[in-house]
Amino acid sequence: MSAPSTLPPTRRPIRLRPGPRPRLRLRLRPCRQVAADWRLRFGFLAVIWGFSFLLIKVGTQAYAPFQVALGRVFFGALALLVVLFLRRERLPRGGRTWAHLTVAALLLNTAPFSLFAYAELSIPSSLAGICNATSPLWGMALSLVALSEDRPTRRRVAGLGLGFLGVLTVLGAWQGFSGVDATGTALALLASLCYPIGWIYVRRTLAGADGSPAAMTAAQLLVSTAQLAVLAAVFTPAPASFPLWPTLAVIALGALGTGMALQMQYGLVTEVGPTTAQMVTYFIPVIATTAGVLVLGEQLHWNTPVGAAIVLAGAALTQPKRSP
Repeated sequence: MSAPSTLPPTRRPIRLRPGPRPRLRLRLRPCRQVAADWRLRFGFLAVIWGFSFLLIKVGTQAYAPFQVALGRVFFGALALLVVLFLRRERLPRGGRTWAHLTVAALLLNTAPFSLFAYAELSIPSSLAGICNATSPLWGMALSLVALSEDRPTRRRVAGLGLGFLGVLTVLGAWQGFSGVDATGTALALLASLCYPIGWIYVRRTLAGADGSPAAMTAAQLLVSTAQLAVLAAVFTPAPASFPLWPTLAVIALGALGTGMALQMQYGLVTEVGPTTAQMVTYFIPVIATTAGVLVLGEQLHWNTPVGAAIVLAGAALTQPKRSP
């Protein structure tokens, strides 16, 4: 027997509007995917910045140091401008902001990039990478003086002393610094000192500025490009040729080691926090030393890796403890 009809006497079918269909959400363990994703980018960033010192060394084989630094900031700015175009973001506005960016560009880009390039004319790229690892030590020492909210602790002071003991180990102080070019090493250490000075200045003057980190950095690199263009034009002759490998090294140094790397760093800071993101600094000298030895055939003595490990241990102690 068939079921009774539910149609009304007019036998016209009633159109029922379907209700909202339930959406099935598949959860594929997002925690593990996110963790793998940021760790992959963290490692890639360490490799990019670690190889930057090798790229500087290759670039200085055909170009003057100011020209290597100029190419670095130019291609870095170009890469970030492409990012801004795709995101439809604009550069920051305001004369005061650009005035502070001019000083920041000098301290964070023009001066250190030029100093590292000049340093690598006479020291190995591995030593330059280790000198770069002293930046957190300089930063802690300066913050105790310049930033009132940074209070010294026994742990951080011990880290500062340990770190500079590592520098003396790298340089072979017990041998009277024999075999180490004093001028090149001093330039590399001065370059690493520029970074914390620049970041303290940025923290004091540009902390509340209008503009995304990518926009601010792109503007900063544009200013640095103008500064280095003047310096290169005044102090160095124009290059007579453009050899393939040095040219590619400078392009990669700018587009990858400056533009893309900074963009990845901002993403890591947003995703995992500044404390974890800044730990990439501890891997840079390891990769720089490995690249210098394996690719460029630079000599490695026992005191170099031992001193680098001491520097990194001291730098780790100077960092503030992570809040629970």
